[in-house]
Amino acid sequence: MREKILTYIEHNSKIDLSDLAMMLGCDQATVMNELEAMENEHVICGYPTLINWEKASVEKVSALIEVRVTPQRGMGFDKVAERIYNYPEVDAVYLISGSYDFMVSIEGHTLREVADFVSAKLSPLDSVLSTQTNFVLKKYKDHGIIMAEKHVDEREKVSL
Repeated sequence: MREKILTYIEHNSKIDLSDLAMMLGCDQATVMNELEAMENEHVICGYPTLINWEKASVEKVSALIEVRVTPQRGMGFDKVAERIYNYPEVDAVYLISGSYDFMVSIEGHTLREVADFVSAKLSPLDSVLSTQTNFVLKKYKDHGIIMAEKHVDEREKVSL
């Protein structure tokens, strides 16, 4: 049942509890208890809202920063990751394969704000060897949701 609940709420966290119970074939109390248990176990970590900032009147700059680090003895990458993810500007930190160790996702109001974060906070960390900042120019799909508007072909049909 847990997997089914997680699958449903992953795609729509606002689903009505009674609808979810009906789809699962059980009562609302059972579903509510299972949701609370998964929240307490940190299986469910939150219910964020996905916003298309391009359509809002707020300017946002998103960046994906590749970070190469020296892991700390006895703690590996975890301690370095913790120092990075504790910055309020950081949205996500992933340990990745390839030529870099971490992918750090941040948002700022301007390019300068992002650049200042990288140069003043991220790069000076003892374990950081190098960074590469990639600015997001446009989001087409985010968290499984298509953000781009579908192109409508407005050409008229012509037959000869």
